[in-house]
Amino acid sequence: MSDPSKPGVGLPPKKRMRHDRHFVDELAQRMGEGIGRMFRITAITANPDQPRSTLGDLSELMASIQRHGVLEPLLVRRRADGLYQLVAGERRFHAAMQAGLSEVPCIEVAVSDEQALEIALVENLQRQDLSAFEEAEGFHTLVTKYNYTHDKVAATVGRSRVTVTETLRLLELPEAVREACRHADISAKGILLEIAKARTIPAMLRLIEEIEAHQLDRDAIRDRRRQLAHPSDHTADEPEAPPPAARPRPYTVRFRSPDRVVSLSLSFRTIEQPKRAEVIRALETILDELRSGPETEIDA
Repeated sequence: MSDPSKPGVGLPPKKRMRHDRHFVDELAQRMGEGIGRMFRITAITANPDQPRSTLGDLSELMASIQRHGVLEPLLVRRRADGLYQLVAGERRFHAAMQAGLSEVPCIEVAVSDEQALEIALVENLQRQDLSAFEEAEGFHTLVTKYNYTHDKVAATVGRSRVTVTETLRLLELPEAVREACRHADISAKGILLEIAKARTIPAMLRLIEEIEAHQLDRDAIRDRRRQLAHPSDHTADEPEAPPPAARPRPYTVRFRSPDRVVSLSLSFRTIEQPKRAEVIRALETILDELRSGPETEIDA
């Protein structure tokens, strides 16, 4: 094992590995494996069933790793050839490689192929790192490759069966429709599901155009989808009904504490993106109400 104080090694001096209590500690305790082992990064390979299809921008994570090291260990499992396959921590692994690390802290776990996929899915879903389509692909792999029922997928990832079934419907969207959604910057699962419920590809594409042009919320999208599904309701002499009155989709400001124990989101139904002062005023209003309200309300 190399000296972690030397350049290019995972943990800098006087740094301890940080672990998510809901995930890493629980696995380590359940599987009886020790933590803190350093693995050479060249001995670790990617998992072909990894649900994440894109890594996103790694620049901030890479900068953090260069400054502080890898603070949360990766999960790996031993392969028959003596190498290790990554189970969880895809973005940390690639950011560590880009940062030039030669070793990273890991937890070795003994899991099957399907368990490895379960763990990767759960970790990414808990962090809300997967897109709606990546989530659907992960569910699809469990169903088709490992013969999971929708109920078993739901129990595995902590979702309802209805959510699993609806999410899988996203995979029915043709590639042309997916590309149109990407171009229109439509990524919210609820809106994608409304588009998927349209009966034809032209109706889906028309719906996407109107969502982009009029900033329709989900209720307005649902109404417009129903209109497009029944064009015979309009006579040839009547003009086509205009899209439902558009209500602006809310601007959402999100915050998550560094330890991921607290998360907060504020939605602003405004025409323009809220300014910093408006966000602060909203937070101050919430604090005033909490301070003036009875203790029982806070405890509840």
